[in-house]
Amino acid sequence: QIQLVESGGGSVQPGGSLRLSCAASGSIASFGDMGWYRQAPGKQRDLVALIRNGGSTNYADSAKGRFTVSRDNAKNTMYLQMNSPKPEDTAVYYCNALTRYGSRWGQGTQVTVSS
Repeated sequence: QIQLVESGGGSVQPGGSLRLSCAASGSIASFGDMGWYRQAPGKQRDLVALIRNGGSTNYADSAKGRFTVSRDNAKNTMYLQMNSPKPEDTAVYYCNALTRYGSRWGQGTQVTVSS
């Protein structure tokens, strides 16, 4: 079975930077789309950024120009570089991957943006 483990969350000031990691227990080279989602209290879980197996990306409008998603097949890890975060980016961030076993989610990592 494939497991995904997020790390790198924490508290950050507005305008700072943070990098989230999503480490997989298997080879991500065989995965399809991988993505970062977030869920704020009382809200639904929304897509933040998507990266396909070939490397093409899509971003939510709120993330464009500030966040960058990448994947390192050699390290079996996906990243989300968050630059200039805003208080409204505060949420639990989850990674997701389409694997041969179906869709898999990580346990989430909290990101809090506050001065």
